[in-house]
Amino acid sequence: MHFMLLCTMNEGEWSGLPESTRGEVMRDYGALLQDLARSGHLKTGAKLQPTATAATIRGRNGRMKVTDGPFAEAKEQIGGFHLIECRDRDEAVSIAKRIPSIRVGAAVEVRPVEFMEPA
Repeated sequence: MHFMLLCTMNEGEWSGLPESTRGEVMRDYGALLQDLARSGHLKTGAKLQPTATAATIRGRNGRMKVTDGPFAEAKEQIGGFHLIECRDRDEAVSIAKRIPSIRVGAAVEVRPVEFMEPA
């Protein structure tokens, strides 16, 4: 089974952390990703740029509207994601608990992925 780990945190809180703390978290991310790649769990993942760089496209009544920023105001923003392959939800949750940013206030949503076939 594939699972998406959506890593969320308040961008202001993240940028407010000391540089040394952010650096430690990112080094630990590197080690975790290497371990997950070696074990075959990691399929892909990425760190996302801040929400200020985002654009949102909405469609309604046959019309498209593009706005700057994320799709909704939120206390936490998606900062990155990891697509992993696991036996089951329990294994995915176990991996998600190892995400380093959790220790500085992040949350990780674990969601099963349902792949769509091209038409």
